[in-house]
Amino acid sequence: MVENRNNLQRASMLAGTIMGVFWIIKFIFFPLGMSTPVFMMVFGLLTMFVPFLGYRMAQSYRNKFANHNGSIGFIHAFTFCLFMYMYASLLTSVGHLIYFQFIDNGFILEKLQDMFDTVKESSLPGMDTYIQQYQLAIDTYAIMSPVDITLQLVSQNMFYGLLMALPTALIVKKKNYIENE
Repeated sequence: MVENRNNLQRASMLAGTIMGVFWIIKFIFFPLGMSTPVFMMVFGLLTMFVPFLGYRMAQSYRNKFANHNGSIGFIHAFTFCLFMYMYASLLTSVGHLIYFQFIDNGFILEKLQDMFDTVKESSLPGMDTYIQQYQLAIDTYAIMSPVDITLQLVSQNMFYGLLMALPTALIVKKKNYIENE
């Protein structure tokens, strides 16, 4: 059982590192996409690929490390996926902090404000509430420090990881699992 936990931890750290590097590379396309729409499309496509990559890593873990003839229970698969997304979120937070602390210099905020101003000029009647909410969100983002933004993104990534871990574990589990979880 101890070896199984070590395999789980080791494999989830490795998969989380790979996923985290993928997320950092994916994040590079976000600020680039603020100026060039093609890069935003690449960012969106890479974002949609995340659950498939998570599934592939969980499937690989099941087949190589689960030590039950390729079988794995839901709780075991869920724990692996949850840890994988947690480690990926932590690694990605380093990239986010470096970007927002040293590189951004208000670029994303400026682009968001420009987009908002364009939408505000062409808004339809009855959109006042939405415009006020969006302006409030931009104002809130403007007063956040790089650490605040990074912590917000970490919690967001962990929440989305939790949401992705549930269906992934349901798909990856195999029924001929003998050992009690």
